[in-house]
Amino acid sequence: MNRRTFVSSTAAVAALCLSTSAAVALDPTFSPAAPLPETVSATGEPLNPPGIRTAGIRMVPVFGGKYKVWTKKVGSGSVKVLLLHGGPGASHEYLEVMESFLPAADIEYYYYDQLGCGNSDQPDDPSLWTLARYTQEVEEVRRGLGLENFVLYGHSWGGILAIEYALNYQQHLRGLIISDMTAGTHSYLKRTAALKQNLLSPEKFAQLNALEAKQDYDNPAYEKIMMEDLYPQMICRTHPWPEPLTRAFRHLNDKIYNQMQGKSEFLVTGNLKDWERWDRLHEIKTKALTIGARYDEMDPEDMKKMATLMPNATSAICPNGSHMCFWDDQDIYFRHLLGFLRAV
Repeated sequence: MNRRTFVSSTAAVAALCLSTSAAVALDPTFSPAAPLPETVSATGEPLNPPGIRTAGIRMVPVFGGKYKVWTKKVGSGSVKVLLLHGGPGASHEYLEVMESFLPAADIEYYYYDQLGCGNSDQPDDPSLWTLARYTQEVEEVRRGLGLENFVLYGHSWGGILAIEYALNYQQHLRGLIISDMTAGTHSYLKRTAALKQNLLSPEKFAQLNALEAKQDYDNPAYEKIMMEDLYPQMICRTHPWPEPLTRAFRHLNDKIYNQMQGKSEFLVTGNLKDWERWDRLHEIKTKALTIGARYDEMDPEDMKKMATLMPNATSAICPNGSHMCFWDDQDIYFRHLLGFLRAV
């Protein structure tokens, strides 16, 4: 029996043997949850082993069931939050900081690795890496998890995705949190250009400009300036960086990042280069929170402005934080985040 046949037959046996009655016999405290929709692949095969506990992990079908993405439920409570990680091409890993704050506040939340990222399927198909398809994927994940009247949280690129979802599927939202993401690429590039000039010595600034002029983004000198001179000031200001953050960087899917963003945080040459939603923020009527930081690559004034353009939004700025202000300005960040979640 080959491995594929073994896996298929094992799933079939599990479906027959692990009934609810068997689970109750093994554990009298077992309480089966209501079945959730869309638990099979396009070929009708189950994506999750029936009748057993999986530490909150659930695979959800996307793209019409052709692929599956990884999700994990953490905690329990009446307020449910779906987390959208950044990148594009990163994973949920750097958001593991939430485990130190949300469960203790009785907030139920869900990690989710977007297609091509982390623990999810990683097809080699460039046609999949678009904003429109990822927006539809979030809706597929919502349905697969059975979420309704939930809070959508988006950090960085996840903030773009959260804005797009709110503009298309607002009826499902209880609240919206946009963390460290401005409402348009133009304002983002204006901010990063200023940071590049202000944070670098004249010599490093000239060297970086010369490398960018030659489009020599793979030059080790370019990466050295990014990782040693710029990112420690504007991405995360802790030293050393938290392990979940370095792990997420290590697992970044460069193909997705390059196609949608570009070769670094200072370039948007990918298919997000013309993204602008300033003129549509007024359409987002759900209760919302924007969170920014003083040293972030997103202008904190933009984060404040976004809140004024949404009818039911407020903003918060972390005075000592950067792009990962849930790591480098935790007390302020989670005071505002939990305050919003308790009141939403």
